[in-house]
Amino acid sequence: MKFNLRSLGLALLCSVVSFANVRAEDDIVDTAVKAGSFKTLAAALGAADLVDALKGKGPFTVFAPTDEAFAKLPAGTVETLLKPENKGKLAAILTYHVVPGTVLAADVVKVKGAKSLNGQRIDVTVDGSNVSVDAAKVVKTDIKCSNGVIHVIDSVILPASDTIPVVAENAKSFGTLLAAVKAAGLAEVLSGEGPFTVFAPTDEAFAKLPKGTVESLLKPENKDKLVSILKYHVVAGRVYSEDAVAAKKAATLEGSNIEVSVGKDGAKINSSKLLKTDIDASNGVIHVIDAVLLPSVKVSDARKRLENAVAQGSHLYNSGDHAACANIYHSTMTELMSTGIAGATPCMMNQIGTVVQHATREHSMTQRAWILRRGIDSMYNQLVTMN
Repeated sequence: MKFNLRSLGLALLCSVVSFANVRAEDDIVDTAVKAGSFKTLAAALGAADLVDALKGKGPFTVFAPTDEAFAKLPAGTVETLLKPENKGKLAAILTYHVVPGTVLAADVVKVKGAKSLNGQRIDVTVDGSNVSVDAAKVVKTDIKCSNGVIHVIDSVILPASDTIPVVAENAKSFGTLLAAVKAAGLAEVLSGEGPFTVFAPTDEAFAKLPKGTVESLLKPENKDKLVSILKYHVVAGRVYSEDAVAAKKAATLEGSNIEVSVGKDGAKINSSKLLKTDIDASNGVIHVIDAVLLPSVKVSDARKRLENAVAQGSHLYNSGDHAACANIYHSTMTELMSTGIAGATPCMMNQIGTVVQHATREHSMTQRAWILRRGIDSMYNQLVTMN
């Protein structure tokens, strides 16, 4: 959609902001000061020690709130932000109004958002003749300066101030994820400076896992496994949806890559559907997914799991508990099917599925245990040849 300056003509002409005394050779700060309607902004830039930065070479694009825009904030807000102890918070807010490069009005409306110097993305919406950045209306555009351009907005825009765990908690849809993060000892990490990109499974996504999986993962003895799974949902840096789609894959903190694809059913991370994207936090961004991502198991780890399953299952079988033996074999093979094994061929994974399906149709627990055991032995022998 194109930005129609003619349709905005009356609104812009009626703007109280005057740039009559401004010269093209003036930088962004001098331009704002000469306009006479940005006294609060100028004072804030001084308090945050950002004047020299915005007088620098740039170029910068500044979405500049007027004095009236600052006056809309709750009483006492500006005075509080100007205090020395709030310098960091003030700088975060001000840099959220600045985008690197020269972005003219015709360019602004071609994008859904623009990444600010703060690190977070400003959302851009176009509704007929109205253009907004976040919840602020653009009232005057393309004031060109020697080191960039100014667009005037009618409200102060505020970056997300909550960390990733707090944003997730406030959403009320990630109780299981937060419990897992706490059990894995990762809450402090995800509350840190980051930034991080988190692909966050909902409570419904965790509920899709085989019965008992979540409870098992939350046990102290399975902490390492839980940490590995959770790190597979986290990417270093802020990766917004369009960047993820363009990259097609991303390296996770677990060490493996996740695959990003777009099809008829929308965007997916591996086989998990993206439900909601680009939710900003102070230390990163969250994308909501409908299934838990499980990293592929290394061949050596897969062999170890099979060895452990056989050891436990054989003991139970010899003790007469054939059903418990079958259940251990079944859960081990099902888990390896769902996660995948690094380097395993599709044929091998299909064979596992066939064995599990065959065993499920067998009502005799003794026969079921033996079907699964033969499948495990075959699977183990193939893994040996992969070394």
